[in-house]
Amino acid sequence: MRAPRRVASALLLPITLLSLPHAYATNSTTYREELESSLRLVHAVATGATGALCVTHHYGRLRAPMHTSRWDAARARADLTANILQQLGLETAEVLMAVSQGLVMGASNSERAVGARALALRSDGVVNSAVAWERYGAAEPVAVVSPQLEKPPDSDYPWYVSAEDTESLRSPKFMPSPPGAAMEGWWTFPYYSCGAKRWLLSYTVPVSTIRGLKGVVSLDIDISNLEINQCEVENNEDNDNQIYSFHGTHKCPNETTYCDYRPNREMSVRFAGWARGSYICKCRPGFYSMHHPDGFNGSLVEVAYQEYEENGLENWNEPYECLKCQPGCETCRGPEPCLATYNWPFRISLLVISVSCAVMTVVLVIYTRHHRRVKVFRVASPVFLSITLLGCAIMYMEMAAIFPVLDRYSCIATKWTRHMGFCITYTALLMKTWRVSLTFRVKSAHKLKLTDKQLLQWMAPIILIMLVYLGTWTLSAPPDAEVITDNKGLKFKQCTYNWWDHSLAIGEILFLLWGVRVCYRVRHAESLYNEARLISIAIYNIFTVNSLMIAFHLLILPRAGPDIKYLLGFIRTQLSTSTTVLLVFLPKVLRVVRGTGDTWDSRARARGVPASSSLNGIGLVPDDPPDLYQENEELKEEVQKLAAQIEFMKIVQMEMHNRHLRPRPGGYFTTTGAPQSPMHSKAINISQENNDWSGPV
Repeated sequence: MRAPRRVASALLLPITLLSLPHAYATNSTTYREELESSLRLVHAVATGATGALCVTHHYGRLRAPMHTSRWDAARARADLTANILQQLGLETAEVLMAVSQGLVMGASNSERAVGARALALRSDGVVNSAVAWERYGAAEPVAVVSPQLEKPPDSDYPWYVSAEDTESLRSPKFMPSPPGAAMEGWWTFPYYSCGAKRWLLSYTVPVSTIRGLKGVVSLDIDISNLEINQCEVENNEDNDNQIYSFHGTHKCPNETTYCDYRPNREMSVRFAGWARGSYICKCRPGFYSMHHPDGFNGSLVEVAYQEYEENGLENWNEPYECLKCQPGCETCRGPEPCLATYNWPFRISLLVISVSCAVMTVVLVIYTRHHRRVKVFRVASPVFLSITLLGCAIMYMEMAAIFPVLDRYSCIATKWTRHMGFCITYTALLMKTWRVSLTFRVKSAHKLKLTDKQLLQWMAPIILIMLVYLGTWTLSAPPDAEVITDNKGLKFKQCTYNWWDHSLAIGEILFLLWGVRVCYRVRHAESLYNEARLISIAIYNIFTVNSLMIAFHLLILPRAGPDIKYLLGFIRTQLSTSTTVLLVFLPKVLRVVRGTGDTWDSRARARGVPASSSLNGIGLVPDDPPDLYQENEELKEEVQKLAAQIEFMKIVQMEMHNRHLRPRPGGYFTTTGAPQSPMHSKAINISQENNDWSGPV
């Protein structure tokens, strides 16, 4: 009888053991198998298949640890009862009855037990005296048949361990204690009682030997209201009504589905929370199931897994797998595509045209440089023509930036090519037009000279402002691609539009409006080869095209697909950039090809444009030495006009103020009827009439 003493004496020591996950770390496979066996027991009890269990064993034990801190009050009452028996002794049944009855009493469910017992055992393990209580619901506890006297307790009791059952200090009937816990007894594993027909958890406290008797104090906790959640739980402490050991024991295919716990809390169902497969296997984001859009029943998945374990059925989980959605679909309910398709042959053809146009502009720059001494190019300032072509080439390359599937870098390239090309091209054109405007408004004989160098100095700050703006935009808040949907709900990427875009668009619109105003002011100006009018038409064209394209994007086709948007970008580029190139450069190239590039525009000369007047307002070649012969010719024309005006005014003044001369009837200074003094209120204003005739500008 040495073993019982060893067990009893060992039970008196405070217990501080490792938690279960660490205890089972050495044999995770065994732990998993024990959990699966426990789930089958739960399923058998839930379905009423307990015939064999209740006939042979009367108890069904689970190998599933659980948190017991919620019943610390009842545990403390059991520890106190054991200490009282240690002080009062185990000889009399009245003492056992008094102290054990208090275990099933209490103010709350966490303090009350549904069953309690106190046993006094002799040294040979035979029951000397025993008292047992049971309580159902809120009724008063009643005494029940305790273990038979003069016989050892039944070793099948979950709360009792005899010396013959185990040689170790730790019985497999008891759960490992949590780390840091100091208890005088042990909690059993959860078990099902066929007699009580409920799920119980017992706490057993030994009482050391006193005058040849040793004791056992035990209480039962009803855990039938707990739930078995087989899904993963992030924080076990927030789910104290669940047995944490079963967390993560679902059978959902983790690659394509996830577990969604669906507790059965129907009041009419007994042990509703104690059911295997109380979950739904739902498709993960990016996966779908045509036949089970709401998920797979966990009970069926558990049955299939059990069939796999018992019969080795291969590919048991295929019917419960979800299919992967089409690329780009975060969620879907079928195999329908979520991404808009790109018509690559169509896009490549447009890209080839745009790149060819960019190459042609570069070739045209070389052509302009080669023929820079031809008059048709010289009078139009080859420097500004080259700058204009450079800006057009940059704008053409926007089609290459928006060609692929957009990302941050392509969006940055898009903003730079679009806005920088626009700024370079139309700043150069407007500088030339503005120079014409200043030259055209001069009414004196003195000729206004604005060199290309001066215009470049005024153009440089505009280009610098654009560079600083785009650089700040790129460094501080680089434009990125966002996912949008077309009118069919298909997703594709488009560059974001925010206040950076809106601010720059407003600035460009104001810039174009100023250009339109300048063009309107020079609408009657005459220049060699009619270049001022052609540039004005180009500026009107870009303003109109941009306005129409904004209306198309925002009002007519706000949810167009990627290919339509690419086509609209191509049309905008061709209508604005290609039209500008054709208007400004095609007449010059044609003149050079026809051999008339060095021939003066006779129509412009006939309308009074002086020989040295041109679009740049300073002569044929700003950087060449002045042509003295041409300047003398201009001075002669101005002097002749001035002399004619002076002679005319001399005659008029003489006749107006000479009283000795009478106006001839029908003369210039007479009216029908009586003679009239030149100072009459209705007399003709000779100076006004003279100023109205000023000859060609």
